[in-house]
Amino acid sequence: MSDIKLAHRAEALLVRAVLGLLRNLAPATSARIAGSVARTLGPLIPVSKIADKNLRLAMPALDAAQRRKIIGETWENLGQTVAELTRIGELHQTDSGPGYIVTGWEEHVAPALAKGGPAIFFTGHIGNWEIIPPAAFSRGVDIGFMYRAASNKLVDDIILRLREANFGRKVIMFPKGGAGARQAYAHLARGGHLGMLVDQKLDNGISVPLFGIPAMTASAMASFAIKFKCPVLPVHVVRIGPARLQVICDAPMAIPDTGNKDADVAAMTAEMNRILERWIREKPGAWLWLHRRWPKTLYK
Repeated sequence: MSDIKLAHRAEALLVRAVLGLLRNLAPATSARIAGSVARTLGPLIPVSKIADKNLRLAMPALDAAQRRKIIGETWENLGQTVAELTRIGELHQTDSGPGYIVTGWEEHVAPALAKGGPAIFFTGHIGNWEIIPPAAFSRGVDIGFMYRAASNKLVDDIILRLREANFGRKVIMFPKGGAGARQAYAHLARGGHLGMLVDQKLDNGISVPLFGIPAMTASAMASFAIKFKCPVLPVHVVRIGPARLQVICDAPMAIPDTGNKDADVAAMTAEMNRILERWIREKPGAWLWLHRRWPKTLYK
């Protein structure tokens, strides 16, 4: 146990040092450097073999060179995202330079929220997903996010403190798991707005297709939406360049109401995956291909 604790402390020290270094650079410079380093070193790390296998499963028409290109882009985007997190409180809506633009808010989000009450925003690990809460907050919408805590609690605490330091306020976060789900439910019941990252494997989820392959998928979003009959707003982020992002808001999802709750949850979860797949196909290198998304048997 002491060895594990020592390893966690060493990891936390390294993370703190790297984030501190990135934070001392201008946002675009920091993102450019981190992206370049990640693109160079990332493909050499064993987890990149998982990304290659995922691409073989999801997009079998790609050849080896195309897969390598996408994996490099995945690492570059991840490096840029980490760097941008250190200064994300300084990224604002701008017409050019470091910052972001938002499209679809007035057409889709504003009308859906106008009636009041709870709402759900869902996204995936695409582009820099971290920019969605501050972009919404700048429009008067405070989104509480469900998140998967880092396995190293020291690192998780560093990231949470970094978010709060950037935003200058306590960020509403619900850890994934039973307790977090109950907190998120209570947040919605109070009329709150909830953000959900819905593209990772959940062993106790339901099986619905993603890229035509059965994938265990969290059904909480659909269950919450059907329970509260609240708007469900698909939002994703496209990277224009280092520290330059576009937040794209799509039309609210339809909420099925056949009277068969299980069938409705399955149908809505499957539609959610179809939306995710469309986003990923539009820019494959922007998605985080580094985790085992499909059944274990496919990775042998």
